Parts: sequence; structure tokens; C-alpha cells
Amino acid sequence: MFGVDKMKSNFSFQWHITDECDQRCKHCYIFAEDNSKPIDRMSWESMLATLENCEDFCREFDRQPYFFLTGGDPILHDRFWDLAELLKSKQISFSILGNPFHLDLEICRRLKSLGCERYQLSIDGLEKIHDFFRKPGSFETTFEKIPILQAAGIRVAIMTTVSKLNSKDLPKIIDRVVKSGADIFSFARYCPTSSEKSAGISPEEYRDLLKIVDKKFAEYESSQTYFDRKDHLWTLFDFENGRFKIPEDAEPEMIYDGCNCGNSHLTILPSGDVLACRRVRNSRVGNVLKDRLVDLWLNEIEKYRDYDRFEKCSRCELLRFCRGCPATAENFYAADPQCWKEI
Repeated sequence: MFGVDKMKSNFSFQWHITDECDQRCKHCYIFAEDNSKPIDRMSWESMLATLENCEDFCREFDRQPYFFLTGGDPILHDRFWDLAELLKSKQISFSILGNPFHLDLEICRRLKSLGCERYQLSIDGLEKIHDFFRKPGSFETTFEKIPILQAAGIRVAIMTTVSKLNSKDLPKIIDRVVKSGADIFSFARYCPTSSEKSAGISPEEYRDLLKIVDKKFAEYESSQTYFDRKDHLWTLFDFENGRFKIPEDAEPEMIYDGCNCGNSHLTILPSGDVLACRRVRNSRVGNVLKDRLVDLWLNEIEKYRDYDRFEKCSRCELLRFCRGCPATAENFYAADPQCWKEI
């Protein structure tokens, strides 16, 4: 069993307070298995209990809670502003993963005053593809809201979910994002649902895509957009290109970086269900309204830290720094389907 490096000073909770949303995105996790699924939303009493449980967790492990409020669109919850006020009173900052449709300068200024540091919006292709994934008009509306958020002092992150349908457009998406003046850009791979087997991108295709994107990032190195290389296969890419070296003093039984599942975040759904990671299928470990998060962390989530079980990564020298994205595989311990490294 490997040791886990010290958790970061902040512990991240991705808190889905409602399923309510203006869109029905084709790659949405919420409705992927059941398009007629009823809308879940967390009651105010449950929100208070959830927050208390999260604070208890952070006290136990000497961490500062940080919330990524999302849904659905969290702003659509009828107690969203009450929750934001409560977080403000506790001096807890937060980010939002949401939609652009209900944002104006007044709302953005109010969000900023209550502690919202960052607002993440999605761009999943050029206009035709993006609007196909989400809804007509979503593409232009998203870019229209960037300067409004920034005028209120909120940093804007643009996130792209990459699949076979939009991978070739990624360089042009980056062009458009940089032109918009967004503060942060990142992308993650599409995670197939249980009815699918693959995102449709071969390992060789993905490595070639990273080469192209790497050059694009270098082209815009002096722009105001920060490129968050969040996909852990960037570590493999940089290792092969000599830009990442395993530290000589690295302890052999310590996990230093890579996939954070089981290390530094949890997901909470409107039902109270706790997931080791929102992107990992069947990763429910308990319920925040019934179980103490501390107990879940020390028991049920332990299996996500059993790194010797990874079929491919356990035999790789980058195990302690990468591990790819287990959510893209058919099961948590299977090989990352886009990893090109021969073991």
C-alpha cells in the first residue's frame, strides 16, 4: 500500500446542489443513464447538514474547505443565495461550474461580494458542434458573458470536453478562447457512459493531439490566458520530451501527483450521495446525510488508493506522478484507453 502525500491546504468538494439546468447536454453525466430521471435538488436542511459534515471533515484533517458549486446550474436552486451568504459568513470561498444564461453584471457583482473566485463555463467545440452538444445559441452566449464576469472581478475558466467529434477543432477552440480574454483554459477527455466502450480516440491520436496543443499553448505563452494542463497524460508527454524528470529524492512509497481520486477531493450529489469522483462510474461510497465523511474517507474510499491494483500504471515508473484518468477506462483499475506508453 502506498502512502499519500500531504493533502493540499484546501480540500475540494464538488457540490451538486441541484439537477436543474437550462440544457440537456449530450455528454451530461446526470442524465446519461436515464433521460427521464426526475430532478433532484437538495433541501435547505440537507444543505446545512452537508456543510457541517464537510467542515467536520476538514477540522479532522486540518484542511480548509473549498467548494465547487455546481449542478445542473447551481444558481437555479431557490436557496443558492442563502448558501452563498452562509459560506461568506464562514469565510469560505467558492467557485461555480455553471451556465451563462442567468448572468448579468448585477448578479456577477453579487457573486463576487459573497466570495465567488472563479466561474467555469464550457466550450465543447466550434459553434456548430458546441450548440449540437448543448443548445442553439449557447456558444455565443458563453463568450458574451466572459467580460461581464471579469468586470465583476471573477476569473473565468473555459473547459472543453474532448471527444472524437471535436478533437480536431481543439486548436481553433484555443484560438477563440484566447481571443475572448478568458483567464484559464483546460480540457478533459470525454468519459464514456456504461452503454459505451470508448471515446473514439486512439492512444496514437491522443498523443498527436497533445503535440499539436502543446505547440498552440507555446504560441500563446504571452497571452493573458493560463493553460491548465490538467489531463495527467501531460505528465507522460512531458516525461518523454524531457520536461519532466522523476526527482532523485522521490520516496518509492509516496504518491506525489496525478489523479486526485481518493486523495484531495470528493463529490456530493443533490441526493446526498458521495462519490469518490464524479467522472468515475459506480464510485458511490456513501451518503453525506447518513455517513460521516471522515469515516468514508478512512474506509470506503481506501480502495481508490490501492495503487498496486492498477493493471498498467502499477508497472510504470510514473505511477506516483500520473495514473492517467481512471474515469476513461471501463473500470477504475483498467488501463487508460488513451495512454500510449508501452509497459
